[in-house]
Amino acid sequence: MDSVASDNQPTGLFAGLARNWWALALRGLLGIVFGMVALVWPASTMLSLVVVFAAYALVGGVLTIIASVRAMASHDRWSLLLLEGIVSILAAVAALAWPGLTVISFVGLMAFWSIITGALMLGSAFRLDAAAGRWWMVLGAVSSVFFGIVLIWAPLTGAVVLTWWLGAYAIVFGIALIVLGFQLRSVAH
Repeated sequence: MDSVASDNQPTGLFAGLARNWWALALRGLLGIVFGMVALVWPASTMLSLVVVFAAYALVGGVLTIIASVRAMASHDRWSLLLLEGIVSILAAVAALAWPGLTVISFVGLMAFWSIITGALMLGSAFRLDAAAGRWWMVLGAVSSVFFGIVLIWAPLTGAVVLTWWLGAYAIVFGIALIVLGFQLRSVAH
């Protein structure tokens, strides 16, 4: 289990996340902005939502890969973070490559991305020390998996309802990552 060493210095996954707390907080801020846009302009076309989703998934994937590379450089556990980043980037590329996706296809893509990245994040969360904010990471992961399950359960909901679900999910996920980032920062310092 990654935790704090006896001299109160962070070790393992905790150390990598603590050093890069700002990347988690930035990813959370982007999630909140994305969620607000989805809630404020629900009548946007699905094509616009595909492009916004792709941008969010791409930036989130890049930030996650940066965190995994830094963890790898310091010989910490990095594979789940790298896989989460790759899945996010692949989802973004798929969304941009086929912008005319039907609503059902887009819902399936979002559900897949949300469930897989949430499950990977959940796996990473239990390697993080509880004092470092594990439960905030769990909240973000569970909200991601739950969002994906809801999308599979009701794929024919209207685009407006989908944007509301997406907006609510992104805001909860974003808040969880911002709190986690700042909690990691305070524990590491």
